[in-house]
Amino acid sequence: MCTVIILRRPDHPWPLLLAANRDEMEDRPWLPPARHWPDREGVTAGLDQLADGTWLGVNDRAMVAAVLNRPDSLGPQVGKRSRGELPLEALDHESAEAAVDALKHIDPAAYRPFNIVVADTQDAFWLAAREGERIVHVAPIPEGLSMITAHDLGDTEGSARIRHHLPLFEAAPPPNIETGDWTGWQERLGSREIESTPESAMCIETDWGFATRSSSLIALPRPQNPLRQPIWRFCHGAPTKDRWTDIEF
Repeated sequence: MCTVIILRRPDHPWPLLLAANRDEMEDRPWLPPARHWPDREGVTAGLDQLADGTWLGVNDRAMVAAVLNRPDSLGPQVGKRSRGELPLEALDHESAEAAVDALKHIDPAAYRPFNIVVADTQDAFWLAAREGERIVHVAPIPEGLSMITAHDLGDTEGSARIRHHLPLFEAAPPPNIETGDWTGWQERLGSREIESTPESAMCIETDWGFATRSSSLIALPRPQNPLRQPIWRFCHGAPTKDRWTDIEF
């Protein structure tokens, strides 16, 4: 169960902040975010070496896209396309709105169930392909702080992780880009506090090979300031204080 936290504040110099934990099988090979695709020169993303897709990426137009599994849909399935294609498809577009206009027309039956977050500094959307449904559900992500896991956006009833950790993120200081202080969200991403089951922790490690494999903190600047680039702080492995590095675009 991966997690994405998104903070939208349109009038701020950094209108979009995104935090993410990737939970995955430990034996699934992957590479940290970089420009891995020669035919997509403007895309920086993590590489899933099993299916050549990604779980999270940013393009040169300051747009971010992430994909998450829905409940009970871990891993690939024979006859289904890789969900890792979808963030790359989104990042081929000029804006979040244009990406969603394209993705909402895909056949959800071609993939295992998924959630997708697509956002830029103007708009943000959540898309869901739920088990058994024939259309892709699309909804805007509101201003302020939102959280999504394998369940619906902000689903505190279905997701113990959202129920326990969303109020803690709301209480934590957001990253201060100007001073370089990311501490509040870094600590929350590394939290092993549980609400009920071990899987309700933000950072997990199981005895069957499933764990938090990486963490990301992304900040997108206002487009009116061409001197600023997106910032991507990345943690290779379970998030700890000393593992964070900056991704180059």
